[in-house]
Amino acid sequence: MQANTTHNRPMNPTKIIGIILIVLGVAGLAMGGFTYTKDTHEAKIGPIQLSVKEKETVNVPLWAGIGAIALGVVLLVVPGRK
Repeated sequence: MQANTTHNRPMNPTKIIGIILIVLGVAGLAMGGFTYTKDTHEAKIGPIQLSVKEKETVNVPLWAGIGAIALGVVLLVVPGRK
């Protein structure tokens, strides 16, 4: 009788990518976008230093979130190469 050793094998990279896509898709749908700060102007005048930071917002389209989830599910469901 042979023991089931599937839990000892490393996870297939395709499955890992599928899980990542699902997580990113759900996060994109839940948050709708993300913001980040970028430095746009900087000036040094003697000992005085001035900088301008701008907040940028990136909206994640609904179709991108749904597409990422769908592709992730496909990668998890489709059997990998052996």
